[in-house]
Amino acid sequence: MDKSKRIGRYLKGSLIGGKPYNAYVPNPLPPEPSIDLRELYPLLDKASVALGRLDGMSTILPDTTLFLYMYVRKEAVLSSQIEGTQSSLSDLLIYENEAVPGAPIDDVTEVSSYVAAMYYGLEMLKSFPMSLRLIKEIHEKLMTNSRGGTKQPGEFRKTQNWVGGKHPSVSKFVPPPPEKLMECLDSFEKYLHDEKDVMPVLVKAAIAHVQFETIHPFLDGNGRLGRLLITFILCIEGLLKQPLLYLSLYFKTHRQEYYEHLQNVRESGDWESWIKFFIEGVVETSNQATETARNILQLFDKDRKLIEESGKSNATVLAIHNYMQTHPLVSTTKLKEACNTSLPTVIRNLATLESLGIVKETTGKERHKVFAYIEYISILSEGTEPI
Repeated sequence: MDKSKRIGRYLKGSLIGGKPYNAYVPNPLPPEPSIDLRELYPLLDKASVALGRLDGMSTILPDTTLFLYMYVRKEAVLSSQIEGTQSSLSDLLIYENEAVPGAPIDDVTEVSSYVAAMYYGLEMLKSFPMSLRLIKEIHEKLMTNSRGGTKQPGEFRKTQNWVGGKHPSVSKFVPPPPEKLMECLDSFEKYLHDEKDVMPVLVKAAIAHVQFETIHPFLDGNGRLGRLLITFILCIEGLLKQPLLYLSLYFKTHRQEYYEHLQNVRESGDWESWIKFFIEGVVETSNQATETARNILQLFDKDRKLIEESGKSNATVLAIHNYMQTHPLVSTTKLKEACNTSLPTVIRNLATLESLGIVKETTGKERHKVFAYIEYISILSEGTEPI
């Protein structure tokens, strides 16, 4: 197979700062010659089993929204960390509880916008197909209140961008010039809706992700939106009932290899190596997510039994425990509102949970205390330490 036929073309870009450069224009999808799946079938089978196991978890979780609530936030933190933010999962939870974050406020609002963009996209896709228009709307949500908010949120770029380096002539990669952008995007949109394409859904998601990153249609936020696109495609195509698969931890852990694969597709047309790497990530991430869900279920069950067997069980203690399953970092004021009870009652029952080792006060203050569901946050935070 002559993979070199898959390589796009280079165009001389308009001078920037008096220096010439070449911009890369990818070939339309699907890749030609077609992807050779022979060596990938065993791995695809393995991925299908892992995804099925993960999707099955959504049927045994007492409330899938509990898991999704935190898992989506973990993904937002990880995806934003790849782009250089320094906020942690705890920083995001504190921010959402209107307490004072420990990380730079710009970092946390950026992650919070990612959560909003994800939910917006998933909701819109219930009644609308994936389209360039929807991609722009999701991008606008993604960039609201983030540091790229001044870089044309929700609008495709009208100027040249590049990846790495101070000038496109010395950068790692230069995406298509603005005059070729819509041609590339129109082709990309057609591929997303190509009913003749018989590739497995995971392969389609892998291909679409690279093409989107290569086109790089926005001035900022391309990486985060490109990773969101993977989850959207898996949900649209019915591979997942719930958006439970996110590859940012895998990409973060193997980020050098990830970037090398993207560039290798462009330079040598080797889609197969990228797809193998991608599907291996699906298997690893699915298994991790399944294990995380299982650990969370066991934790909730263990702590509920601990409360019931302590002799201190009452309606308010159980209500606080239930609320902290979706808000594992919460202020006493929020708990007062959520449980519809008095502040002294909340504080007294939090003391009970603290004595059982389930929650811990985090501020050391006498007033406006914030409590954390320590073990739950610990399970969810695995891998989210800032790069």
